[in-house]
Amino acid sequence: MKRLSIKQLLAAAEADQNIVVSGWVRSKRESKNFAFLSISDGSCAAVLQLVVDASSPAFALLKDIATGAAISARGLLRASPGAGQQFELQVSELTVIGETSPLDYPLQKKGHTLEFLREIAHLRPRTNTFGAVFRLRNTLAFLIHQFFQERGFVWAQTPILTASDCEGAGQMFQVSTLDMKNPPRLPNSSEIDYSKDFFGKPAHLTVSGQLEGEFLALSLGNIYTFGPTFRAENSNTARHLAEFWMMEPEIAFADLEDNMDLAEDFLRWVIAKAVERSAEDLRLLAGLYKSPDVALLEKVAATPFQRISYTEAITILAPQQKKFHYPVAWGSDLQTEHERFLCEQVVGGPLIVYNYPKDLKAFYMRLNDDEKTVAAMDVLVPGVGEIIGGSQREDRVAVLEQRMQALHIPLADLQWYVDLRRFGSVPHAGFGLGFERLVMYVSGMQNIRDVTLCPRAPGLITF
Repeated sequence: MKRLSIKQLLAAAEADQNIVVSGWVRSKRESKNFAFLSISDGSCAAVLQLVVDASSPAFALLKDIATGAAISARGLLRASPGAGQQFELQVSELTVIGETSPLDYPLQKKGHTLEFLREIAHLRPRTNTFGAVFRLRNTLAFLIHQFFQERGFVWAQTPILTASDCEGAGQMFQVSTLDMKNPPRLPNSSEIDYSKDFFGKPAHLTVSGQLEGEFLALSLGNIYTFGPTFRAENSNTARHLAEFWMMEPEIAFADLEDNMDLAEDFLRWVIAKAVERSAEDLRLLAGLYKSPDVALLEKVAATPFQRISYTEAITILAPQQKKFHYPVAWGSDLQTEHERFLCEQVVGGPLIVYNYPKDLKAFYMRLNDDEKTVAAMDVLVPGVGEIIGGSQREDRVAVLEQRMQALHIPLADLQWYVDLRRFGSVPHAGFGLGFERLVMYVSGMQNIRDVTLCPRAPGLITF
């Protein structure tokens, strides 16, 4: 008989039929005449209660079953007389698949702190919290693909190994096959001779797939990337990881206005669908942590985003300077406290800020006619601040070369990128979304390490 998942049987099964289920034991209670096992298989937030009669041969196996054990059970599914559960399984056969030591198993039927659960990341998906988080993460990843595929975008798998930095977005992890204990040196020098390395030059893990995504967009029209990126920054915060996933669309024949429209449409659609499809998991998380605020998510999904320029934002923030830790002045970057104030106190919802000073942004962003600002935009949401950053790209070869020279970016290293502006250049734009930050926002989790299976941060590579 084929195993049914708990999600399947709750959705479609009817009482009074024989079924097989498998899962991990959450709890066990025994009395003289009956034993009750609660199992979860991870398919949904719900658990299934198994009832084992003392007269059943399966009753003798209970001595080998403790919390955390993996078991399989066959029996009659019946309507449950207990409150809060639709079905229970009257067990006729019980199989212990994987035993566990009740003295050593760290997850018991009690509350555990998120800090403690980070120390046992290999087991935390068995908890209610992390089962919900990782199911939600799966849903959001699927929705990203669905949004772009339904709109004719092509998914681009950009390189993880790269020789380019993409804007100086962050310190990079270097990759080498050289013997670092005794690397080859340049003649009469202490510098490493990377011509002897695998690629013949220094190589790194990518910080973004944008630059490579651009040349596919300038061939196929509209594309998106979705994959891992890496930043070797010593940031021990609740919002930063050394390894995370980025989603970056790129649209050809498009300007900043088109880019803002796409970012807004994407975010509103994905949040609306996530609230709809992950309702059970979101309710579970809200019940445990009073967050997420599903009503707020629904409001974000239903409300058009307001838009203001960076200059307007500074004009609004400057009189409130005493409320902020970081200074407010034209030419200074907006910090999270400023972004949240604009969203939460000024507009009461999502906000797009555009046309930032050129000195704050990357070389590839299109210089505006005032020659002081670039066609960049950030999408800000309540409770988080920036969740999306993007721009119209500089499509004029002379201006791009001037920007690169001013920022001391060697033209030879990115000649292929400049060539895109020499051979059939068109206006194009795109943005980047840190996927884990989207999962944080929708789930209401406050630490980025709690929405990542195996978080990578300074000094953290245990799992």
